Amino acid sequence: MNRLNLLVALAACCALAPVARADGAGASGPAVLTQPALVTPKTLNAAMLAIAAAGQRLVAAGERGSILYSDDAGVTWRQASVPVGVSLTAVQFIDARQGWAVGHQGVVLHSADGGATWSKQLDGIQAAALALKAAANVAGPDQARALADATHLVEDGPDKPFLDLHFASARSGYVLGAYNLLFKTDDGGATWQPWQQHVANPKGLHLYGMRGAGGALYLAGEQGLLLRSTDQGASFIALPTPYKGSFFGLLAARGGALLAYGLRGNAYWSGDQGASWSKVETGVQASLAGGAELADGTLVLVSQGGDVLLSRDQGRSFAAQTGAALPPALPLAAVAQAGDGALVVAGLRGLRRVAAPR
Repeated sequence: MNRLNLLVALAACCALAPVARADGAGASGPAVLTQPALVTPKTLNAAMLAIAAAGQRLVAAGERGSILYSDDAGVTWRQASVPVGVSLTAVQFIDARQGWAVGHQGVVLHSADGGATWSKQLDGIQAAALALKAAANVAGPDQARALADATHLVEDGPDKPFLDLHFASARSGYVLGAYNLLFKTDDGGATWQPWQQHVANPKGLHLYGMRGAGGALYLAGEQGLLLRSTDQGASFIALPTPYKGSFFGLLAARGGALLAYGLRGNAYWSGDQGASWSKVETGVQASLAGGAELADGTLVLVSQGGDVLLSRDQGRSFAAQTGAALPPALPLAAVAQAGDGALVVAGLRGLRRVAAPR
């Protein structure tokens, strides 16, 4: 199962296939792009696909525009005000107040108050128009391909999701997703630039994860795709890949080591900026869907099978977290650490606390 299908299973919505409309426009994007997320107590049990810390606060995002935030280490949650009803796939905060979330229909949201309220900065309709405008300025033999790709984006409608994001500061960041979608901002999301032409991904493979490590930027995607930029994002060059299955995410360990994880419990570790990779024995067969670095440097991965895996050697090896406080074996999509040290996992049945790693 690839990450798009995993998100479909978790969020009970379609990531790639357009939904038929009576007017023939292809995708049902416009309605959900203008209709705020429904505020309801049922959101507490909704499928959650992402979670991140905003200072001491936790912020989680998931199906139908649901965003929840907690100020008591994940014990209780409140629902945020969200201007769209699309499922959200990733969230990141760069401090206690400034954060972004991305999701289906090419949506990018921004919060300036720690996740309590959100505004839309970009959607798939706007992204396609930006891509078409940028393609007209591509020089040389690449212009025809760029124009064709951008034209398809416009014609398809806003049916393609963003699946991850990476902000290095309150101004500089990227959002990425299906079919090599990559957009960059240098002003905190006020404006966005299509960045696909900077990525050596001629097959247009899906981009699932992005992280910075050791002064470089890395992208991971389907069919073993791994790319690296050593020029601050000006170009992403393909790396030798140790695996032909999909990588769903990346973790950067302290000291610059990198971990790529994904399909069927596969994970690979690199200590030389991706020049070589060694297989990590995770001990699980379920797809690894999310991960995080904890305050003490421990790395944690969660799986579609409900596994919670810990590494205390910078990602070279993992062991299962054990104990009665573990949630049932339900599909998990993301994990974050609460202020009291406990883990909070996001998945099919919402959010659950897991005892602090020992």
